[in-house]
Amino acid sequence: MADSTDVTPVVSSQPPGQEEQGGGEGGGGSEGDAGGGLTDAQTEVLEKCLHALKHAKNDSHTLAALLLITRLCPASQLDKPTLRRIFEAVGLNLPARLLVTAVRGSDNSGLPPHELLSLGTALLAALSTDPELASHPQLLTTIPLLLGILANGSVSQQEQNQVGEMGQSPDCKVQSAESSNTGSNPANAAKSAGEGKTTTQKGCDGSETKKTSTSQESSAFDEAMAADCYQVLTSVCALPRGPDQLLNRGAIPALCRAVEQNQTLSHERGLALLGCLLSGKAKDKAWRKHPAELLSLLVRLSKDFCQAKDQTSLSMCAQLVQFLPPVGVAVEGEELKGVVACVWGVLRPMMQAKLTPRQIGPILVLSACLLDLNGWELAGPPKFCCLLVNRACVEVRMGLEEPPGSEPSPELQHTLTGCYRIMEAAIEQACCLGVSPTAAPPQSSTSSLSLQQSRQVLGVLEEAFSALIYYLQQVDPSRYGDPFVFATFRSLCSWLAEETSCLKEEVTGLLPFLIGYSRSHLQGESPEQGLSEWMAEMSVREGGGAWTGREALRYLLPALCHLSAEEGPRKVLLTLDTPNLLVDFLSQCWTSLKGKSGATSVRDPSMETACSALLNFTVTEPERVRKDPCFKALEALLSEALPVLVHKPHLLVLAANFCTLGLMTGRLKSAPAGSVEAGQRRFFSSALRFLRSALDSGSGSGPVRVSLGWEESWDEAAELWRLSLQALGGCVRSQPWISTLVREEGWLKHTLAMLSQCSALPDQHTQGALEEALCAMADQCPACKAEIGDMMRNDKGALICMRNLRKSVGVK
Repeated sequence: MADSTDVTPVVSSQPPGQEEQGGGEGGGGSEGDAGGGLTDAQTEVLEKCLHALKHAKNDSHTLAALLLITRLCPASQLDKPTLRRIFEAVGLNLPARLLVTAVRGSDNSGLPPHELLSLGTALLAALSTDPELASHPQLLTTIPLLLGILANGSVSQQEQNQVGEMGQSPDCKVQSAESSNTGSNPANAAKSAGEGKTTTQKGCDGSETKKTSTSQESSAFDEAMAADCYQVLTSVCALPRGPDQLLNRGAIPALCRAVEQNQTLSHERGLALLGCLLSGKAKDKAWRKHPAELLSLLVRLSKDFCQAKDQTSLSMCAQLVQFLPPVGVAVEGEELKGVVACVWGVLRPMMQAKLTPRQIGPILVLSACLLDLNGWELAGPPKFCCLLVNRACVEVRMGLEEPPGSEPSPELQHTLTGCYRIMEAAIEQACCLGVSPTAAPPQSSTSSLSLQQSRQVLGVLEEAFSALIYYLQQVDPSRYGDPFVFATFRSLCSWLAEETSCLKEEVTGLLPFLIGYSRSHLQGESPEQGLSEWMAEMSVREGGGAWTGREALRYLLPALCHLSAEEGPRKVLLTLDTPNLLVDFLSQCWTSLKGKSGATSVRDPSMETACSALLNFTVTEPERVRKDPCFKALEALLSEALPVLVHKPHLLVLAANFCTLGLMTGRLKSAPAGSVEAGQRRFFSSALRFLRSALDSGSGSGPVRVSLGWEESWDEAAELWRLSLQALGGCVRSQPWISTLVREEGWLKHTLAMLSQCSALPDQHTQGALEEALCAMADQCPACKAEIGDMMRNDKGALICMRNLRKSVGVK
């Protein structure tokens, strides 16, 4: 076993990781040989050190062997079995104790705190190169200490500040501690193991030469220590749960502070580590927990970006993307607007310059992220907005209109995903312009596009989306799990949601892919893990929600509403069994929704859109509805769901959709041969109670008002309510048993009382829908006819205006 004299050279003035090269059998290779393996001489000495570690009797012996190993070779030259042997001999307790002892600053420390930290961090850095050791709970407990070192500067820096006040160097403290008891204190053991170093430093004369040497050593110690700290944190970050481990232990504020105070390696390694933390799934969580620190960092980086020269600002585009907040996270609006305006000011001349494909990619991605945050408001004049859209569309065409079998590189995929978002933003802006005549004029400069500019933008968008269609036509089902295919699919759907008249033949021809792709993801046939992770890492994404299998169909649903209303595309959709796909989607969504409590069950517009597409099939394809088994499954779903939804006011629009859809399919059915199914009776009872709750006559004789429960949603639900009443009349004619239920549930009595009390209905359409339902009941049910006739003979209220109803009941 090595004694203390054997390790005297190890603790020379060179700190760990900065040793002089060559010299003797333990000299080892230079750092440039990292990863190249050990020489025979190194291996021989390493085995001796490992033997010494295994048989060490105290901390002094352990540290002596460890110090020699750190001088022998860097951690990158040690293979996993060797690291495992070191770990088994030392464990993680020793380096943790070294850090704690240094941070506490015990007066009995045998070595200066910065040397204890240097050794402790070097050991942790070496062990952390093994992922299994990096995830060890004991190593994870050292993360706050390591972050503190990086955020506050090394202890050597703090010591030097104190030295300036006290008039003595840290080395004097080492000399004064020579007589302290080594015992089991790792600091004292380290001092004992490194005794040769302290004895060579006899005086504290404060000469200029001595100060320079100490400063250089401290600087070397600081950089090596910081590098070791970042090595540990980077190794942890690379673990599956690593980002969360770092976030939960205060990594964001500590690293932001390190960058703010320009600590050692903070810009080289700290920003890179922050970028990793803010580029994946942890981004939303980080911004929610530490918005002030991250916004302050973003302001600083944006200033650096705006002051940088051309080539530097080009290279900073990708970095800045990582530090922008995610969409949907509340951040101080005005300060963020200032950042966005500043960055746009730099991007505009860059976009107008001649750029290579490699140069323009990061600029387009950064532009897309800025549009995600503030839309077109701060982008610039109309001419620049047109240029931005045009350049994005050109990149898409160049990237996708390649021969079949050619796949974009990962770098190009990243660029194209940003271009997709620019195109989507252009579509969104075009659709929101002039929607509400009473609304305030949009602040966006794109609202002032000339007619010619608008036509140019629409033209280049059409060409770009034609390229997307061409690309998706080449996609084989084996690639349905490819995240880039999903991004391309999503972007095309955003265009189809607003525009299905252009490229109609191409779109119709692509329907087999669109439906097949959506079905594959809905049924879980395509791998989801890679998709979710890839989308989370993309710079341009939606408001932080997880990407799941149902997302594919969600994006396609608005287009299906348009396409199912047109005869040609609808026939193709029927051959692809699209109604069954929609029913499966509703069933999955309902299963998820009913499993949530009232507080977490939020409105899902996609369910309402799916109902609209199914309504189109119900209205236009009655024979298909009668024969297709999926509509029987839909009937069962609605019978279960509507009785629940009528008691959830915040889901009123979904309830209106379910009610309308159920009544529209019910009117196509014939009367049951035997007794009525319990599910059917339950659905119609709920539907009648739901429809009855929409209008309220109040206590006076004025016009009928929309009830308080419906008032907020009336704009969306009114047409569905009227359509439901018309369908109710059809149900009464096809299934006469429903007229009995109408009386039993009190719908007829309530409606007649309301109409007799009020002076008028809200509008002519509402009156027509109610009159149609009442006429059907009078025609099919003598008891209903008599009840309606008795009320109309009194010549009261809004009933007087219903001429067709008066004819049906024989009242003049």
